[in-house]
Amino acid sequence: MRVGFFTLLTLVVVASVTIADEPVHSRVDQLIEAAAGTSVAPPSDDAEFLRRVFLDLAGCIPSVSEARAFFSDSTVDKRTALIDRLLASPEYARRMREAWHVQLMERAGDHEEWSRYLEQSFATNKPWNQLVREILNPDPDQEATRGAAFFLTKRLENYGQQPVDLPGLTRDVGRLFLGVDLQCAQCHDHLFIQDYKQVDFQGLHTFLSHTSIRTDLKYPAIAEKVIDKKTEFMSVFVKEPHATGPRLPFGAEFDVPAFAKGEEFALVPDRKVNFPGKPKFSPLGILAEQLPTATNKPFVRNIVNRLWFQMLGRGLVHPLDLQHGENPASHPAVLDLLADEFVAHQFDIKWLLRELALSRAYQRSSILPAGLEREPLPEKYVVAIEKPLSTEQLLWSVLQATGELHRFQTPTEGAAKPNPQLEELRKRFVAAFANPPRDPEVEFAPSVKAALFLSHDARVLDLLKPKDGNLAAQMLAESDHAKRCDLLFITVLSRTPANEEVRAMEQFLAGRADQLDQALGQMIWALISSTEFCVNH
Repeated sequence: MRVGFFTLLTLVVVASVTIADEPVHSRVDQLIEAAAGTSVAPPSDDAEFLRRVFLDLAGCIPSVSEARAFFSDSTVDKRTALIDRLLASPEYARRMREAWHVQLMERAGDHEEWSRYLEQSFATNKPWNQLVREILNPDPDQEATRGAAFFLTKRLENYGQQPVDLPGLTRDVGRLFLGVDLQCAQCHDHLFIQDYKQVDFQGLHTFLSHTSIRTDLKYPAIAEKVIDKKTEFMSVFVKEPHATGPRLPFGAEFDVPAFAKGEEFALVPDRKVNFPGKPKFSPLGILAEQLPTATNKPFVRNIVNRLWFQMLGRGLVHPLDLQHGENPASHPAVLDLLADEFVAHQFDIKWLLRELALSRAYQRSSILPAGLEREPLPEKYVVAIEKPLSTEQLLWSVLQATGELHRFQTPTEGAAKPNPQLEELRKRFVAAFANPPRDPEVEFAPSVKAALFLSHDARVLDLLKPKDGNLAAQMLAESDHAKRCDLLFITVLSRTPANEEVRAMEQFLAGRADQLDQALGQMIWALISSTEFCVNH
């Protein structure tokens, strides 16, 4: 019996070590598939995977040459090699800058310094906790990071006669960095979410309530007023007075120190500007040091959940900003594993995205597995979730698909000095496809305006005309309809056409020899306006 016990103990230890030594993406897959309760979809084919990973990591569909090279590659690890190449590409930084500008600013406005800051941060793979520290307590004296202040300054602007929306800023910091929407706890404990208390909102609000925009600088910058007492509040339902100093949600309160009059600031005031200096007690400084930490579980879980959402199409906690005890993650063990490993890897965003991209859950087909009686719930992740292309993904992909990308990529293209033609086209796409300002883009919201845009916008229709070696010109140069169809499908949809699609195109073009250029433009338009093109599947 003693030998059997120790043998069993040895097997348990060996098994535990083996599991712990496996890559994180393998451990994630084991947890997802163990909880599936049904068969899972097979792996995506090369065409589906290629298009999906290009859109998610580069923000654009692949070029024809990239697609043909991938399809002809017979090496076993070609998917891993492609993931690594995309993560190291300049397009990755642009993609992340665009995606996280939308997540953090929610179309509320743009600023060149902010765009440059984001792109440089992702290009250098800046740790997420460092990036958030720079956003919450921006240093105007550091040129490389001062653009981070735009997150705060845009939300501190006055609109007409309305006061600065400091409660809105408080809500956004909670939603976007902690995954908790405390708006309904501003005037009382949340009526429906037991975890969200009024003191959580008021404590976070105290960190931010003494901030304002510096007017002496041409770039975004923040000033802080002295805070010398706690924030007083009471519930609209229970008229009992309360007070709190700066306090992280669900955390400890920070004492407000007292200073002698005239000694509140750490810097000597500069009489030339209306800026007295940095207070010795800086709530923003404390917030920036205490919020983005490895021990702050809501902070870590929030970023892991949002990166999972970016890659898989749905958060483990859904909605993204409602993390609380009554809305648990669909796979708590997966969220805990990723959160722990993300901290262990020093908040390395590229590392986490790579692990997610390598997982079977990410690489699954979007085609339902055979034998299912009904479509599985999306939170099971047994089949790839179809994701509508973002405004930016759609813009870049339309330019790539029509062969017009080179016309919009000049030496002036970039985050700081965008190409004027590209910027004008981007604004038209934003007006047609993006959500209204301050409306999070986390759910598919189709509109008639968006549906009509690709059909009627003059700039888009101009992309379909033969010129400068674009797709229409290349198709026109082909003498065989089957070759035209093959070129069209692999360029626009990143796959080869089915036989019935070739026959349908040949039939369409057969009677239009005298208007071939127009007919080819109509074929291109039909594909770029199709659901298959506008969805990452």
